[in-house]
Amino acid sequence: MRALVTGAGGFVGKHLIAALAEDGWETFAAGGPSDEGVDAHIDVNDLASLRDACRRARPDVTFHLAAQSFVPQSVRAPAETYETNVIGTANVMRTVREHAAHHGKKPRVLFASSAEVYGARPAADLPLVESLAPQPRNPYAASKVAAEAILLGEMHVLGGDVVIARSFNHIGPGQSEQFAIAGFALELAKIAAGGEKILYVGNLEPERDFLDVRDVVRAYVALAKIGERGEIYNVCSGRAVKVRDVLGELIRIAGVPVEVRSDPQRLRAAETAISFGLNVKLV
Repeated sequence: MRALVTGAGGFVGKHLIAALAEDGWETFAAGGPSDEGVDAHIDVNDLASLRDACRRARPDVTFHLAAQSFVPQSVRAPAETYETNVIGTANVMRTVREHAAHHGKKPRVLFASSAEVYGARPAADLPLVESLAPQPRNPYAASKVAAEAILLGEMHVLGGDVVIARSFNHIGPGQSEQFAIAGFALELAKIAAGGEKILYVGNLEPERDFLDVRDVVRAYVALAKIGERGEIYNVCSGRAVKVRDVLGELIRIAGVPVEVRSDPQRLRAAETAISFGLNVKLV
């Protein structure tokens, strides 16, 4: 099997490349202009770069991970987020469809969506299931809802083979410190190295469905092989863990005394109190 991975230079993309290699795939890594160690540099809003990557990769499956994935950045720059996550996704689908028509193939697109599309839900809606109507509460979530709709809508009338993975919170080696858990780990490492023993945090009360990124990419590989065309799958653990408890475990692992202080600048608007999914379709 041959795979084209967009966003291959990112946190999840690097782990996916490793998982595909372990599973015996031939992979073609396509990353952004500043990414190192990729086979090609692409811009999802540049059709020429996408066409070149697809021509060179000759994929059986395209794993579309390239995205602006930081919620606060989507609030600061919603239009740019829509251009990358919505129009960029439409461009990837167009490129794959053109490649298929030219070569007589029917390559699959595995789209990395997000549990953010569900929004804040009442307790009666938990655990979250794929049949729930999306209720996006920020531009990032809205962009993922729109991208899903484009992929499924085009698939039904223009052809193609799409599988959508709605991933819940994933953490692990290599994640940017702009995300809460990775940021905590970095600050604790600095404290352990002799830094000031104060850790500034935002809201620690939200409960999230956390996964190791290495489990997430294994799910992507499995869905690429056996997921059903046009289906949406939650990629989740099925339980919620409070951010405060994750921080407590990190402090225990670091083995350093630390004072935890609240920083109003780190609080997010429209924070969802609790989110966890049902993974019956996946397992």
